[in-house]
Parts: sequence; structure tokens; C-alpha cells
Amino acid sequence: MGTRVAVIYYSATGNVHALADALAKGAASRGAEVRLRRVPELAPDSAIDANPAWRAHVDATKNEVPEATLEDLEWATAYAFGTPTRFGNVASQLKQFIDLTGGQWQAGVFHNKPATSFTSAMNRHGGQESTLLSLNNVFYHWGCVIVPPGYTDPLLFNAGGNPYGTSWPSGGGETPDEATLEAARYQGRHLADIAGRLVAG
Repeated sequence: MGTRVAVIYYSATGNVHALADALAKGAASRGAEVRLRRVPELAPDSAIDANPAWRAHVDATKNEVPEATLEDLEWATAYAFGTPTRFGNVASQLKQFIDLTGGQWQAGVFHNKPATSFTSAMNRHGGQESTLLSLNNVFYHWGCVIVPPGYTDPLLFNAGGNPYGTSWPSGGGETPDEATLEAARYQGRHLADIAGRLVAG
């Protein structure tokens, strides 16, 4: 069995999407088969239309990135989950998807599979680390092997040095810079490497 990575995320204005895409490319560069999947949007059109960047991202990805399914979780041998921060926690759109996984959890689908997390927030201290820790709490319950980037490569310091997972403070709406995208690609490579070792047994 080869390494199969499911990169599952929610993104409103596109920052988490950019990180997810970079992480997926990093995993693929290690020979992993990768599925890049977005969870369904739950916000009403009135909220989305009030933010032009949100509307633009929804329209740009609705036919380009498939929606995540529970089958994607069963297919994968490794997981990467991404979310914007919502008051220092996981966005409701991703949480809704996670809350549907009870059957897979009971069946042991997630046992011993490596998992990693990534995020974005407006402010540098806007809750990135607590959001990643919240996602990791799910991985504990699932019985996953948590794979943080740690301080395992000097390039991570160029992206802010977050050992929990790649994170991006968007500030005034800036998209992730190259140092952060490279950190996300590294995180994907790191996840794929660990997954490959576990698959090889």
C-alpha cells in the first residue's frame, strides 16, 4: 500500500486554501497520492456577499476543488487538516465535517494514521496556536500519530517558527508569502515521509 494523503480544509477568503495547496504539493513531491478537498460552506449567501474576497474565493473553488467526503478519510493513510481561526478555535464548517466521523472513529479507521494541522488568522496573535491544538485534540481522540513540523528544518524559522503547524497572519488581507508556502510544502513532505515509514512497517 502506498502513501495516500487527504488534505482537508475550510477556507473563506483563500489563505487556508493556499496553504492546503502548498502542503498537498509537498506531499505529492514525496510520491504520495494526494486528495485536496474542501469541506462544504455553511455560511449564508448574505454573509458571503458582504465580503468580496469571500465571495470571490467561493466562486473560484466551487468547481475546482471537490468537496470532502467520509470516503476520503477511509481512503487516506495520512491526514492534513486546515482551518482559519474562529475565536481561537476551529471554524464551524470544518467542525461540522469532523462531527460526522463518529462511525469511522468507532470502526478504528483513524488508528495509528499520521495527522497534521495548519491555520490562518488575521492577527499574529489571533489564536493560531490554540486553533492547531484544538485540531490536534481531535487527532488524540481518533488515535492518530500527530506529526507537527516542530523545529526540524531552518526554513521554518523564516515562516515565523510555529512548531505546531504552518500558520499565516493575513493582516490587511495579504496572501501567504513564499516563506510560509515553503513551510507548508515542507509540512506536506514531512507528513508524507512519516506516513511512508509507518506504511512500510
